[in-house]
Amino acid sequence: MFEWLFRFLFKYQPLVFQQGTFVLGVSRAMWLVVIAAAGLGAYALFTYRGLATSRRRDRLVFIALRCVVLLVGLWCLIRPTIILKVAVPQQNFVGVLIDDSRSMQIADKNGQPRSQFVTDNFGKPDSPLAAALSAKFVPRYFRFSSTAERMPSTKDLTYSGTGTRLGDALLRARDEMAGLPLSGFVLITDGGDTSEAPLDETIAALKTESIPVFPVGVGADKLLHDIQISRVETPRTVLKGSSLVVDVVVSQTGYPNVKVPLIVENDGRIVSQQEITLPTNGDAETVHVHFTASDKGSRVFKFRIPPQEGEQVTQNNSRESLIEVLDRREKLLYLEGEPRPEGKFILQGVEDDRNLQVVELLRTAMGTGGATTTSLEAQDKFLRLGVDSADELKNGFPTTPEELFAYKGIILGSVEASAFTVDQLRMISDFVSRRGGGLLALGGRRAFAEGGWGGTPVGDTLPVVLPISTAQHFSTYFAPLVVQPTREGVTHPVTQIAATEGDSELRWRKMPTVSTVNPLRAIKPGATTLLSGTDDKGNDQVVLTSQHYGRGKALALTIQDAWMWRMDPSMAETDNTHHAFWQRLTRWLVDGVPSPVEVTTSPDRLEAREPVTVSAWVTDAKYIDVNDGHVVAHVTSPSGKTSDVPMDWTVKRDGEYKATFTPEEDGVYEVKVGAARDTTTLGTTTVHVRTAPSDREYFDAAMRAPLLTRLAESTGGRFYTADNTKTLADAISYSGRGVTVVEERDLWDMPIVLMLLLGCGGAEWAYRRARGLI
Repeated sequence: MFEWLFRFLFKYQPLVFQQGTFVLGVSRAMWLVVIAAAGLGAYALFTYRGLATSRRRDRLVFIALRCVVLLVGLWCLIRPTIILKVAVPQQNFVGVLIDDSRSMQIADKNGQPRSQFVTDNFGKPDSPLAAALSAKFVPRYFRFSSTAERMPSTKDLTYSGTGTRLGDALLRARDEMAGLPLSGFVLITDGGDTSEAPLDETIAALKTESIPVFPVGVGADKLLHDIQISRVETPRTVLKGSSLVVDVVVSQTGYPNVKVPLIVENDGRIVSQQEITLPTNGDAETVHVHFTASDKGSRVFKFRIPPQEGEQVTQNNSRESLIEVLDRREKLLYLEGEPRPEGKFILQGVEDDRNLQVVELLRTAMGTGGATTTSLEAQDKFLRLGVDSADELKNGFPTTPEELFAYKGIILGSVEASAFTVDQLRMISDFVSRRGGGLLALGGRRAFAEGGWGGTPVGDTLPVVLPISTAQHFSTYFAPLVVQPTREGVTHPVTQIAATEGDSELRWRKMPTVSTVNPLRAIKPGATTLLSGTDDKGNDQVVLTSQHYGRGKALALTIQDAWMWRMDPSMAETDNTHHAFWQRLTRWLVDGVPSPVEVTTSPDRLEAREPVTVSAWVTDAKYIDVNDGHVVAHVTSPSGKTSDVPMDWTVKRDGEYKATFTPEEDGVYEVKVGAARDTTTLGTTTVHVRTAPSDREYFDAAMRAPLLTRLAESTGGRFYTADNTKTLADAISYSGRGVTVVEERDLWDMPIVLMLLLGCGGAEWAYRRARGLI
């Protein structure tokens, strides 16, 4: 209706005014006529001062009407004109790119699939849009999804593509039509670009060559009924038997506050299920999902919400994630400075965990010499528990990085800082920052500030604030604590001591009182407190806090008798809360600790015949980056085919090596990366890559108008929706690309001009009659 009314009043469609250039066609002689007419008009208006009426309003009305008439007359005299560069019919080509991906089958508008627009407008030679384009241009048709190719007819469309790469499709079509008089591209799509590469390079290339793009967005720009699992954040590797807390981001429209089950499956077996309440329309909410990785190997976990009645897209109700479940023993070194119950119960807590090995170095007696320039010397006596050989730790705490860095985690009990040399203190700090290991400091009379750790390299590593000296001696401070999880601790895997977050929080409220001799109330910026305590005087105390430090992490557990959670009379003999807590704490301490060869792949999941990049970070036994290593990726396909892919140092980053290979099959590929320098083997790490048909088409499946609008405006085209393509062929014709002719279109004879003249004359007559002036 608006289009028709605009054309009736202004003679041409709005597109002409948008694409054309406005000029004045008046000659110099005519300018004199215009000036003379303007002068006569001004004189006539001046004479209205003597109008035979006493009312000022009458004079103003007459002056206003005559001004309009004068301006309209001047408009006609100056001959306004629109200049257009119009494509010569049948002398130019236009590329028509049609989305052939699976998302075009989504029925989200009037109950019809998005592909129906293509059928209606291109299904036959006399279809509306096909006929309009053929009347002005020579169209060439392309279909695209993950790849783009020419097609003789739209009957070749299958709508089975598993990805959409808008940038690649446009550049491929540009190359195909190179050398032809090209007026532009028509891009028929829902805008669901699944390529990881931004469109900036494509836009720049098309803009440089003056090729406009005219996107036609099909589908609804907002789904009315849809539930989507937007993101699942899982670790790449975990130890077998680890209890995971995974963040699952859920969004929806049309199902506000509806309760639905969230199910986790592995190989078709349900490993977790919980009921969640969907957020309000348009919002996203993070759900914490708990489950256990009980089977070793490369495991595919599926997170899904069953389809609900009336959902427009059900394929985005699930996401899959590949997790490497490692069945190996992670080794920790536990140094305790004095015999006390805590060490015994820590070992008891983890002894049933086959994936943890805690080696305890217990100082049973102190010599009189103290620490000098070497490590804990012969005058100190030690008990070694859990060692693999007679030589392990035979001289006490390690004195070389190679010996210490063989462990994944360190637990420091009640031992004073003066028991270590300066080199050992710096080595512990390097263990966290450079090696990427985990450090846990326990409370005790020789721990933290009471043990003189303030101002040391290890003290800098810890997440709690330690004074360099303390006037508060351990013998004068003691506080019983009631421990509770903080807001962050409620959802953290370490402090989940029950099946659900709610049950875990209730369980903490019933836990026995413990005590501390280390008054620690301040944490460092960036640290996170998971457990806090309140003493009998109402003072708050930090109980468990952590922070990332360099490549690793450091934790502080400030209480001295966590064993009370096992031995307190209120705890049942069969209660395993203490065991569960220590297993979770030590597992998290060594979680993500790197090996000398660390390997990642990008992307994590891809389709067959898509390249995958393998990146390796290589270090030596001291975890110093190696740039001169011999690194090879041994790739095994699902069918058993093998190949070796050499990896090269990237130069941009020390210790980083990269290589690329292209999977040809669907399934799980094994990538085993080995590194060596000269004759020394540095390490070997195995990861897996999964190739499968992508479901990315169905996520954020609404038509993406902002992306298509940006593409059009940046290249000089226009964005259309499926409902307003009547002027598309004209818009391409007026874009000024290809073989064109210049057209001049007069504006002085627009219907609106005559209507203004007649309207002003009629208005003046009617006003005079109403005022009795005629």
